[in-house]
Amino acid sequence: MSETMNTFEAQQQGRLTGPLVHGYEVIIGFETHAQLSTASKIFSRASTAFGAEPNTQACAVDLALPGTLPVMNKGAVERAIEFGLAVNSHIAERSIFARKNYFYPDLPKGYQISQFEIPVVQGGVVEFFLETGKGAEVAREKKAVRLVRAHLEEDAGKSLHEDFIGQTGIDLNRAGTPLLEIVTEPDMRSSAEAVAYAKELHKIVTWIGICDGNMQEGSFRCDANVSVRKPGAPLGTRREIKNLNSFKFMQQAIDYEVRWQIEQIEDGHAIEQATVLFNPDTGETRAMRTKEDAADYRYFPDPDLPPLCISEQWIEQIRAQMAELPRVMAERFVRDYGLPEYDATQLTQSLAMASYFEDAVKMSGKKSDERQLAKLVANWMLGELSAQLNARELTIAQSPLGPEQLAAHVQFVFLQKVANPKALFKVILEDQAGPFGTFDEVVARFEQLIREKDLAPMDDTGELEKIVDDVIIANAKNVAEFKAGNEKALNALVGQIMKVSKGKANPQQVNDLLRAKLAS
Repeated sequence: MSETMNTFEAQQQGRLTGPLVHGYEVIIGFETHAQLSTASKIFSRASTAFGAEPNTQACAVDLALPGTLPVMNKGAVERAIEFGLAVNSHIAERSIFARKNYFYPDLPKGYQISQFEIPVVQGGVVEFFLETGKGAEVAREKKAVRLVRAHLEEDAGKSLHEDFIGQTGIDLNRAGTPLLEIVTEPDMRSSAEAVAYAKELHKIVTWIGICDGNMQEGSFRCDANVSVRKPGAPLGTRREIKNLNSFKFMQQAIDYEVRWQIEQIEDGHAIEQATVLFNPDTGETRAMRTKEDAADYRYFPDPDLPPLCISEQWIEQIRAQMAELPRVMAERFVRDYGLPEYDATQLTQSLAMASYFEDAVKMSGKKSDERQLAKLVANWMLGELSAQLNARELTIAQSPLGPEQLAAHVQFVFLQKVANPKALFKVILEDQAGPFGTFDEVVARFEQLIREKDLAPMDDTGELEKIVDDVIIANAKNVAEFKAGNEKALNALVGQIMKVSKGKANPQQVNDLLRAKLAS
């Protein structure tokens, strides 16, 4: 991790701590390599396309052959600026590139072109919600992770071990691929918080389109710097878990590393700064090498690249072309639709989800009812629909229900045209007659399903009154308890009425009628 992170120890002493693990505080910082979505590499015209035959996309510039010179990719700079604007960072007017010297078999130059003293993106913050507990015990806390920097650099190649017996193959296709390395302060205090941060960062870079976010292909790779300490003590020695390309493995790796470090300290051993790898098959981390510091890399300005100069006019031009950011859209959802901040944040997890929500709201009813309809749409999207998508391992873009179907369902619920909304939702999911075309065709199909499945609400007031009277007579104990001040007894009576009516009675109508009869 950036050596500047240790300079923030004094500030960390005053920050709120997270949950203790066996009496230790967990300190986590992140370095994330986001592969930028340019068609060509950062300093050459070679392709960045994934999956080509080994060593077919490494040109003379990528290999630093004699007589070649790197040329900065303007698109990579624009994407770095976009990221800085998305997280409220300072965009440096002037930044420089440096040579980071080290030897790896897959680093053909013997150095990596990166940024050291003056990065292009400085500071910034990533905000997200951390959810703990389940069901009625769920708690949601807003968190913020400060960024140290985000700098441009080139990727190395890749060492291949699997297809060779006793040998290693080198594929240099990735060499020179543009990366934005995003470095945080050590602000995270649990593996859950670290994963929540990583997911939010992934959302941001994919939302603004600077990275495709494909973790399996290595487009979004996270390194977690983990240390432990007693509360109030100086920062402990960190170990860096490299190349975490799965949110699931990320949490497992951090949890294992925390337990391992605590056990080492409790057994009287000192933690040595190191780079470690996580083995998902064993669930363990293992040391790969001792961790280098900045001095080991012998940074010096790259003599082949002039300073990168970014004008305010260029920044404002890029800002004007950017799509609405997720945090800005979430604020608009709160302001225009009256949604809770948590709901708005969840609905802006992706552009596809946000678009689905707004399309469903616009189709679901009258403008005068928009706020009520928006809350209903949000509830169904974040509740039943999300549960179904998660169970089927589908994204919102792959949803079996389009916004037309959800909008029609919400309209029926809002207008109280269905006795059991959850039953109708299940029927809609299982219906094989779709897609239905226009919104009006969807509504007509739902009306047919409600008739076929006998889901229409009870509209005979006289029949409902008879059911209420019968339940009151049959449940004298609950009636007496309610009249004695026990509100829960009313719920028991309502439940009985709904059961007798086979769920077809309107719960609010039942509640009102029951209270009126008991009061008289």
